[in-house]
Amino acid sequence: MWAALPEEIMVLAEAFNIAGHELALVGGPVRDAFLGRSTADFDFATSALPEETEGILRSWGHAWWDMGRDFGTIGAQKNGLVVEVTTYRADAYDASSRKPEVRFGDSLEGDLSRRDFTVNAMAVRLPSREFIDLFGGLEDLAAGVLRTPIAPEESFGDDPLRMMRAARFVSQLGFMIEPGTLAAISAMNERIGIVSAERVRDELTHLLLGASPGEGLSVLVDTGLADHVIPELPALKLEVDEHHRHKDVYQHTLKVIEQAIDLETDDDGPVPRPDLILRLAALMHDIGKPATRAYEPNGVVTFHHHEIVGAKMAARRLKALRFDKSVVKAVARLTELHLRFHGYGEARWSDAAVRRYVTDAGDQLERLHRLTRADCTTQNQKKADRLAFAYDDLEKRIAELREQEELDAIRPDLDGSDIMDLLDLKPGPVVGEAYKHMLSVRMEQGPLDREAATKELLTWWKERPQ
Repeated sequence: MWAALPEEIMVLAEAFNIAGHELALVGGPVRDAFLGRSTADFDFATSALPEETEGILRSWGHAWWDMGRDFGTIGAQKNGLVVEVTTYRADAYDASSRKPEVRFGDSLEGDLSRRDFTVNAMAVRLPSREFIDLFGGLEDLAAGVLRTPIAPEESFGDDPLRMMRAARFVSQLGFMIEPGTLAAISAMNERIGIVSAERVRDELTHLLLGASPGEGLSVLVDTGLADHVIPELPALKLEVDEHHRHKDVYQHTLKVIEQAIDLETDDDGPVPRPDLILRLAALMHDIGKPATRAYEPNGVVTFHHHEIVGAKMAARRLKALRFDKSVVKAVARLTELHLRFHGYGEARWSDAAVRRYVTDAGDQLERLHRLTRADCTTQNQKKADRLAFAYDDLEKRIAELREQEELDAIRPDLDGSDIMDLLDLKPGPVVGEAYKHMLSVRMEQGPLDREAATKELLTWWKERPQ
């Protein structure tokens, strides 16, 4: 398979060789080649120092960058190929440090021993194409097993983020974690606390975007990592009383994530797979339940307003993990709205209520459709069918109203300038009150012509306390 490496890569290898430096393809590209996955991104390890690598890449590539220089990494791009070349490493973490103490190594063998897992510690020397597997990575790859090249305690001590990366590979690749490695994660889970929020966020994102995020999340919870990364998730393991008066919220959440993924679309659909916001919303939608659980005198368990509480909790957690503001806002909104539909199942909504549903969801409507449907995990088939039918009806009504009105961008029939002209007002809070009233009229009555809208405004103005 190494004979099929792009010509540009072999030219680069010859350039390092002529300059007297070693170069080896390492990590994910080697692993993925055995898994039959193609890639245009190539990671290399080299004996060259960063400044020496930079000189070679400047001559080879169409563009280059050195954002990873502090860690010995220089990148370049040529003809659609992206390469990152890192000087042999021999890193170690200080007990209280968030960043590795970067030390350059002097051999490929030493560099490979410092990698996260054996399946990522395989290499191909170039230009000779010699395959190097010092730690049984190929055997572990065939068995679908994650283990560290050196003692897991030492490996995770060097970089605690590797513990989360193990969970990520469970999600992405469907691997299992070797028992000794898994035990070390459980014993060292508190060590994840020294890793920056940004690095944790990136690993959690990769995990959620994998093929089986529920499996990866289970690793986080079972090893105790989630207690330090996203404690709201293990908190969902509410004690279920002997009468089973409410469902297992933790298992329900994992099921919702799975069902939400099934509802993602192809690239040309409204929610292309994989969709981070939908998956985060599925993960977060019930996190307000532990804080709101109450037992009524008749023994019924309630979680009143858990969607409101959960939306605030979701925003706090995602902000702490340094997620983008737009992601935080979208997930919080979906969490807040995920129960809104249940009123529709009990009594068919007015057109005004449908308009408010669409307006409140805004640009998250398609995700809200999927989150709401995924949230049905009942084993009662009649109930499931009834909810599905009701939501089918709601979506049909949204489509019908959308044909009749500009439903995705509902505005009052009179804008701010109209209101000021008709009421002889200057910009200020009163104009805002009038605008809000006219928006409410638009929601309740649908589109009005200018004469009817003006009449509504003047009636409100006459009846408003002056």
